[in-house]
Amino acid sequence: MAKKKLNLRDIGTEKHAGEHSHDAGHNHDNTDKTTLQMFLPAIISFTLLIIAIALDNWITQNWFNGWVRIAWYVAAYIPVGLPVLRDAFDSIRKSDFFSEFLLMSIATIGAFAIGEYPEGVAVMLFYAVGEVFQTLAVQRAKSDIKTLLDQRPDEVTVLKDNQATTVKAESVEIGDIIQLKSGEKLGLDGELISEKGSFNTAALTGESKPDSKTKGETVLAGMINLNTVVEVKVTTAYKDSKLSKILELVQNATSQKAPTELFIRKFAKIYTPIVVLLAVLITIVPMFFVQDYTFSKWLYRALVFLVISCPCALVISIPLGYFGGIGAASKNGILFKGSNFLDVIATIKNVVMDKTGTMTEGVFKVQEVIIHPDFDEKTILAMVNKLESQSTHPVATAIHNFVGELDSKIALENVEEISGHGLKANVNGKELLVGNFKLLDKFSIKYDLDPSSIVYTTIAIAYNNKFAGYLTIADSIKEDAQEAVTKLHNLNVKVTMLSGDKTNVVELVAKELGIDTAFGDLLPEDKVEKLKAIKSKGESVAFVGDGVNDAPVVALSDVGIAMGGLGSDATIETADVVIQDDKPSKIAMAINIGKQTKKIVWQNIILAFAVKAVVLVLGAGGLATMWEAVFADVGVALLAILNAVRIQRMKF
Repeated sequence: MAKKKLNLRDIGTEKHAGEHSHDAGHNHDNTDKTTLQMFLPAIISFTLLIIAIALDNWITQNWFNGWVRIAWYVAAYIPVGLPVLRDAFDSIRKSDFFSEFLLMSIATIGAFAIGEYPEGVAVMLFYAVGEVFQTLAVQRAKSDIKTLLDQRPDEVTVLKDNQATTVKAESVEIGDIIQLKSGEKLGLDGELISEKGSFNTAALTGESKPDSKTKGETVLAGMINLNTVVEVKVTTAYKDSKLSKILELVQNATSQKAPTELFIRKFAKIYTPIVVLLAVLITIVPMFFVQDYTFSKWLYRALVFLVISCPCALVISIPLGYFGGIGAASKNGILFKGSNFLDVIATIKNVVMDKTGTMTEGVFKVQEVIIHPDFDEKTILAMVNKLESQSTHPVATAIHNFVGELDSKIALENVEEISGHGLKANVNGKELLVGNFKLLDKFSIKYDLDPSSIVYTTIAIAYNNKFAGYLTIADSIKEDAQEAVTKLHNLNVKVTMLSGDKTNVVELVAKELGIDTAFGDLLPEDKVEKLKAIKSKGESVAFVGDGVNDAPVVALSDVGIAMGGLGSDATIETADVVIQDDKPSKIAMAINIGKQTKKIVWQNIILAFAVKAVVLVLGAGGLATMWEAVFADVGVALLAILNAVRIQRMKF
């Protein structure tokens, strides 16, 4: 994935390029303008228009006529009309002949041509006001992403020879020591070398609760130091930090379009030329069939038709709805890799999840140690500790925490990981096996117990072709795991747990949480078969796991959801959706955000088509004026936009 420095303007311009027919450079990214500056052209036009209407209708005078009257209305038109005329010209220059700017330009210039000056100015004025409201709506939708972008400081304080120096964050090298004062944001990922520290991780997880760290633990760019001065040793380059990857993910999310979004863009390209042709026909065809045909009358009807038909409401409100959904998810610590996944996740009927690290903490502790009398317990545990140090599995961490420091005298040879079983190596010329009892079965090691009688996760040990004993390890259920299952059931989603852990452990957890179906003792290929069985029923499936070890299952699922976005770079790379704070309750939240986004998008489509269809028919029949046309275009667009930004205010 290519790396580059991001800024909000990048996101704004990349998002809206090609949408809303804004390929000509006209977009809603006016972050450098105040609200007053954005409304100023419309205020000037409105003031001149009201004075002109007053002079036309209410104030008796004899000078407001002829060229003076025309010049006044032209002056009222220019502040709001000139930018649109320029955009129309630019779009034609770029071979986009049927943009909404051209429709508005033809309609308003045509109104001037037949002497309908007030209506010509009014149409463009309301269109300009609508554009400003759209700009404000887009800015609101981007505010949560902007918050993310603001989390990465440009400068950091580096300690060299006990001297504090402020340098650009980009220039800091791996191994440098950063000094972080209370209230400061960390600029790069690193390892805490102070004894302890407390950090606000809201920028990364959406969780405002302070996170305490101790010496040696990982701290990430974007975290805010809450207490005393701490020192951090940099472990990752600026461009490779976790926050950089998250920002890149959010940026790239806008380029993955939902099917509805893609359809509307294709529809607009076909629809607009047809509308222009129909407007021409409305003007010319009646000439051959209507006895009292008047060109200006039918041209007016055609102009009304053009204003009504402008697809603005659709091509802005629909992308804005999806962008709002991505923003609302980001605000809650859920990252979607594209608006297409918002659509897919809304239809999910089954959530299949891993156990360890998803519904449980993934923090194991050794419960009991049973070593056969023929072996020395201390020696066996030292060898097991050394072999498990080759693995990053949480079980290995639990064993290391229990046994302690590695014995440097123990030499491992021919280390091999056997997928779904465990580890194998040679120690002192003899074979050491550490894993589940399937591993012992695979190597024909006999043992004098029934593994199914042991409730907890069991780590079997064999040395020199003999059963040496076992360790039991237990994991605790996450505090919101029960809430997660309940919320999924409330959304009519079935929950299945697939785990490589022992069946009785998996069934125990499933029963406690109310999970519908659970399977244990599964190898990666077994998980694939179970998922295929669910998909064969024709139902959509989301898989929740770490996104790395479960890659085959993630690939098969309709949506891959990764827990622990802060723990694995590969997770961020491979998953469709990343839940940053490891909370299983966010699974249901992600589905609900998808459902609400889809509902809003379809409400906007139905509203726009229904109102336009009615007013188009009235306009073609001469029963609708420019004022109804303005409502059908700008009014419906504003209603659709207000509906789209509702998702930003929703509580999930």
